[in-house]
Amino acid sequence: MTPDAGGDSDSVWKTPYERQTHAKEPMLELLNLNLGGTTPFSHRFPAGGITVVVGPNNSGKTRLARCIAGLERSPPGTVAIDGVDVSGLGARKRRVGLVYQAFVNYPNWTVFRNIASPLVAAGARRERVARKVEDLARRLQIDDLLERMPHELSGGQQQRVAVARALAQGGQVLVMDEPLVNLDFKLREELELQLRELVQAEGVAVVYFTSDPKDAFKLGDEVVLLHDRKKLQSGPPLAVYQAPASALAADLLSEPRANRIDGQTLVRPEHLRLSPHGEGDVVFQAEVRAVETSGAETFLHCCVQGQDWVARLPGMPRVEDGGKVRLYAAPTDILRFKSTQHPAETIKVQGFKQTT
Repeated sequence: MTPDAGGDSDSVWKTPYERQTHAKEPMLELLNLNLGGTTPFSHRFPAGGITVVVGPNNSGKTRLARCIAGLERSPPGTVAIDGVDVSGLGARKRRVGLVYQAFVNYPNWTVFRNIASPLVAAGARRERVARKVEDLARRLQIDDLLERMPHELSGGQQQRVAVARALAQGGQVLVMDEPLVNLDFKLREELELQLRELVQAEGVAVVYFTSDPKDAFKLGDEVVLLHDRKKLQSGPPLAVYQAPASALAADLLSEPRANRIDGQTLVRPEHLRLSPHGEGDVVFQAEVRAVETSGAETFLHCCVQGQDWVARLPGMPRVEDGGKVRLYAAPTDILRFKSTQHPAETIKVQGFKQTT
């Protein structure tokens, strides 16, 4: 599958009969949505999958999330759910679940009542309410907490309640705006696994907004790179990582950010090593300014030709602050872009030595 480098696809709204004959109809479709960028935003979000939207602060993530959920007046363009144009509908009529990074639960209601609230508001029968609440609670491992109040829960437990309530709405789309950012590492891992299982079981389209590129690889069936209120690129995370459409796209999916050799030439921190890979490696002379390690990997903060670089190395190599080292990169790991919208190509780097 070739990653989409920001191009917009045509769309035709179908009748219910036509939708039945197209099994791969996207659950959520945005067409020519004006987020304030230089080009309109268009994208199709499949049912039963997680699309991770990655972008820095002020890139348009929150506005896009609110437009999907119907929490603010839709800008010019079309929002369609299951083939039906809902652009003119408010949040209550769109059946879109929304989970924020803050724990938004009713403080005076038990966990059971919090999860049940959208079902009760919709007039569901008591038996169906109990069955749905207990099923979601079991899947999210909070079935033993149904009689507790929100203030008696941990942060991770509160966020599970918020996710369960959003899914209890029976919506076809679930929007998640950095929901795990305030949780510790262990809780994040648990919820990430549970979220994937729930999405597959419920068949909803999840749009997960984040500024952390690692979320795209952990959670995403696909990734959308958003910057300055426009789509830079989309596709399966690994495909976008391997074939970024621009230096900016490569940066957004790198952690730490990619090292600049010049304006449109870069190398990722994880592609640098302290010893040669093989013949033809590019060699960079680096002055080490700081070393930090997690045990499994080590980050060297360096200066290369007057620029701040980071090398992400496996294990715990013995390197001292203030020392000078050689960093090696395979020629195939050096990326150069002809312009901001052309895929990277392998090049011979001028001004740096190559091993022979």
